Amino acid sequence: MTGQSRRLFTAFGLASVLSLGAGVSGAPPAASGGSCDALRALPLAGGAITLAESVPAGGFTPPGVQGGRGGAAPRRTPAFCRVAATLRPSSDSDVKIEVWMPTADWNGKYQAVGNGGWAGSLSYDAMITALGRGYAVSSTDTGHEGGSAAFALGHPEQVVDFGYRAVHEMTVAAKAIIARYYDAAPKRSYWTGCSGGGRQAMKEAQRFPGDFDGIIAGSPALDHIGRAAQAVRVAQRTEADEASRLPAAKAQLLHRAVLEACDALDGVRDGVLEDPTRCRFDPGVLQCKGADDGACLTAAQVATARLVYSAAVGPKSGRKIAGLARGSELGWSEAGWSAFAQRAGLEHFRFIVFQNPEWSLQSFTLADIDRADEVDKGTINALDPNLKPFFDRGGKLIHYHGWSDPQISPENSTSYYERVAAVMGGVRRTQQSYRLFMVPGMAHCGGGEGPNTFDMLAALEQWVERGRAPARIVASRVREGRVERTRPLCPYPQVAAYMGTGSTDDEASFVCRERS
Repeated sequence: MTGQSRRLFTAFGLASVLSLGAGVSGAPPAASGGSCDALRALPLAGGAITLAESVPAGGFTPPGVQGGRGGAAPRRTPAFCRVAATLRPSSDSDVKIEVWMPTADWNGKYQAVGNGGWAGSLSYDAMITALGRGYAVSSTDTGHEGGSAAFALGHPEQVVDFGYRAVHEMTVAAKAIIARYYDAAPKRSYWTGCSGGGRQAMKEAQRFPGDFDGIIAGSPALDHIGRAAQAVRVAQRTEADEASRLPAAKAQLLHRAVLEACDALDGVRDGVLEDPTRCRFDPGVLQCKGADDGACLTAAQVATARLVYSAAVGPKSGRKIAGLARGSELGWSEAGWSAFAQRAGLEHFRFIVFQNPEWSLQSFTLADIDRADEVDKGTINALDPNLKPFFDRGGKLIHYHGWSDPQISPENSTSYYERVAAVMGGVRRTQQSYRLFMVPGMAHCGGGEGPNTFDMLAALEQWVERGRAPARIVASRVREGRVERTRPLCPYPQVAAYMGTGSTDDEASFVCRERS
């Protein structure tokens, strides 16, 4: 799913680029008249510009069908220069990108926006949001069309493009286009993305530390293989045994029991787990004593719930694949798991690991985790904890993840942060450049029962441009246009603790403290 298109408000060869423009001091220039059309003649290494047109202010209709969700509706935009290009970093590459540049009131900065799932289309909604904030912005389809992994069959270079290369090549080209259009390179460059876009964010920090000054990585699919394996592992059980499935009513029953057992552990009963790692709830307490009357779980359903919470381990590598956190149960519907397995798991093993469209769920074994890692070799997974080159350049990274995420285990984010801290010499040193914000009650890139509306980009701008590291970020829960609750998001490993007085719906009543 393209989380960053919903979460931008919440929730991201430089030398040759600089040679194209003048200095970057002073107010950002407006583009000169007619300069957009002139960009058609701009040469791009390994690529070509295919469109350069001025778009007047008004209702812009993104082209094509996005993410399989149907045609796009017109969106209000300021006037901008729209440039499209095709990049071919390999003989089998076909990377489409677009770069949009505001005709007036450019903020002097560049923002690249990420994709979700298997990508296959440009993130137009996210581009429109960035444009509205004054940014020059770019997006890419990562080298293929359509939200399926079928592109990978017989096309290893396109897998590399999807894994990391397309995003980097887009960034280099976008900076060159922006510099030529404004006669000045961007003063700052930012990345924003959630889910697949969060994975892309981490690949940029790990592989291309010079591309961005600041990066927002939301709910990242860091362990893309682990996510796929866990989904297939659960779907394998539920597809083989209908009695093991958890329909929505049973998932709600389970969720209510989790809250009853663990909601008050943080000192506040509010329907949200501040720190699910403290919750030791066992679904076995709900097991039916007799017939299933709808108010209990069958033995098979208890086994499924335990499986979802549990970790898997690659038998050869010994590496752990994290289970989902307690509190995420509302995203466990039968249809949801089936769709998730098909999209995030089954296709990875079919089209990338085994290169066999007939590979089935029932073929999966834990040994396939290790096989998938051997095939990937770090192309898609974003698990390298050495971010020192990015930090040494002054780069800043804000990473967030919902504790109630039913798609990507939040433990992926906390364990990765801890590995980075080990490389950097501790949390204190790491927090000079990298802060992780875990969001209680938030589902995948948004939604859920907790406060899930926040502005990570504003926090990142303050950190990069003014040196103000985010000590807390205020999140809101908005229902029917009204703010019902605010809470602080605290930099991990801190959590928000109620001070004992004041409204529990007011973030001012909470302080950030170390986890107990």
